[in-house]
Amino acid sequence: AKDYELRQYETAKWVSTVIRGETQKEAMRQGFWKLFHYLQGKNEKEMKIDMTVPVTCLIKSGCTDFKISFFMPFEHQDSPPQPTDSDVFIEERKAAAIFVRSFGGFASPEKYAEEAEVLARILRNRGQPFHEDFFYTAGYDSPFKLFNRHNEVWYFKK
Repeated sequence: AKDYELRQYETAKWVSTVIRGETQKEAMRQGFWKLFHYLQGKNEKEMKIDMTVPVTCLIKSGCTDFKISFFMPFEHQDSPPQPTDSDVFIEERKAAAIFVRSFGGFASPEKYAEEAEVLARILRNRGQPFHEDFFYTAGYDSPFKLFNRHNEVWYFKK
């Protein structure tokens, strides 16, 4: 479809942290730095790991906990170094079919919510079953990239 796509993601490991009781914007900031420090060597092997994209944020309806995650680079998928920060953890996300809506510009929490609502409306109108109680935001660009930015919202197919 021109307004969204359906992707199949394989099982993969992500490094994640949960930030509680902050705004989404503040949770993203705090979570990003916790995960960035992990990549910079705050792990059991004191290993530097390349930054990957996307950076995702799990948004659950009516919940003020935000799970921020970085994709673990392919060369570390089998045995990622364990975090030394107790707030950071490695998670394995199972293979899944995901509905994706892409958009440009600088994405604010409001813009992500708006795009997620548009995607949800399209999926409902087309009779596509999906998990409506949560969605992920996915950002692909450094804050220093000014043009041709790429952002996404993800709903998991039922």
